[in-house]
Amino acid sequence: MEKLLQLSRIIDAFNEKIGRLTYWLVPLMVLIGVWNVAGRYVGRAVGQNLSSNAFIEGQWYIFDLVFLLGAAYTLKHNEHVRVDIFYSNWPPKRKALADLIGTLLFLIPFSILIIWFSWETIVNSWAILETSPDPGGLPRYPIKSMIIVSCVLLILQGISEAIKKFAYLKGATTSQEEEHHDASI
Repeated sequence: MEKLLQLSRIIDAFNEKIGRLTYWLVPLMVLIGVWNVAGRYVGRAVGQNLSSNAFIEGQWYIFDLVFLLGAAYTLKHNEHVRVDIFYSNWPPKRKALADLIGTLLFLIPFSILIIWFSWETIVNSWAILETSPDPGGLPRYPIKSMIIVSCVLLILQGISEAIKKFAYLKGATTSQEEEHHDASI
């Protein structure tokens, strides 16, 4: 069990680093958004176009990255959206069992299905080096690839969460604190 918990710590540390790097995309996204708005109004005032489709799409792409790369980080920190009408009142062992079942029956299979059904579209996008149909737009194939990256990160974090829940249910850890440790490698 200790080897599985060590694997869990490695996955947690990896997703922690990606999540912390993703933090830095948020201010960049805001700055580009401010430029898009300010550039539009200042550009009108001076008679010059100060914004472009590339900046607008860049803001969208950064938002996509925050969402897609932040999903596993959010799961790691148990901050994902949960309808917890019943869950919030359950004892810790029942919560751990529900999380384990949900991870194994829903999260991991759903992530695999997303990879499966998006694979061909993404491969085709790379094959034609798809770009935005808008003038001056950005390439689409790199951002589409992030769908697969996001799902792989979610699968890895799901494995980590399943290991931690299983260890807790088997008594290998004394509390669910194992799931919230600060892992760093």
